[in-house]
Amino acid sequence: MASQPWTSFLGLATRAGKIISGEELTVKEIQRGNAKLVILSEDASRNTEKKITDKAHFYGVPLRRIQDRFVLGQAIGKDARVVVAVTDAGFAKKLKTLIDGE
Repeated sequence: MASQPWTSFLGLATRAGKIISGEELTVKEIQRGNAKLVILSEDASRNTEKKITDKAHFYGVPLRRIQDRFVLGQAIGKDARVVVAVTDAGFAKKLKTLIDGE
């Protein structure tokens, strides 16, 4: 299932300690200015989707959508995750190109 190139790279970022997962922690990182990229799953609830997209837009944080929470969770070595924030600019830049390339 984790055959897309971005999933392996997201796993690397996780092992480097540059990923925050979960809705509340992601919102805090966006507000603090630490989030360089937000990755949101397509199957997020409407409330979560609205909260995350509004915060990301307001604070100027790029947002990318991926297919589902299970792929996102598997990429970071955890159970299903709806949203993650990348806190490193280098990882964020590479992840954007990998996700956009699919």
